[in-house]
Amino acid sequence: MNRLKQLRLEKKLLQSDIAKIINKSDRAVGQYEREERDPSSETWAILADYFGVSLDYMLGKSDIRNTNKIDLDDIDIAFASGIKGLNKENQEIAKNIIEGLLAKQKSEEKQNLNKNS
Repeated sequence: MNRLKQLRLEKKLLQSDIAKIINKSDRAVGQYEREERDPSSETWAILADYFGVSLDYMLGKSDIRNTNKIDLDDIDIAFASGIKGLNKENQEIAKNIIEGLLAKQKSEEKQNLNKNS
């Protein structure tokens, strides 16, 4: 299912509702959803802003809805797709941060076990 249709259905909107938002016809929205016609870049931007998602998500190039605010559920996806875009130095920094957080968590869990013993 294309992202426009998915987002529209999530918000329980009709194609006519989207048409009003982007100042196009209902028919044009249907063609966008069936991928028979491509919206202009301006239309994509309006839709992404309206739904609160990134253009990459809107275009199907990313599974992360909004890179400015990543939900915890998106962390695995963000890390998997984001780590590849980092240079070697930043990949190492990201790896060290995660290892540090895991070590901290393990230490806290160990302290809690000792308290409860």
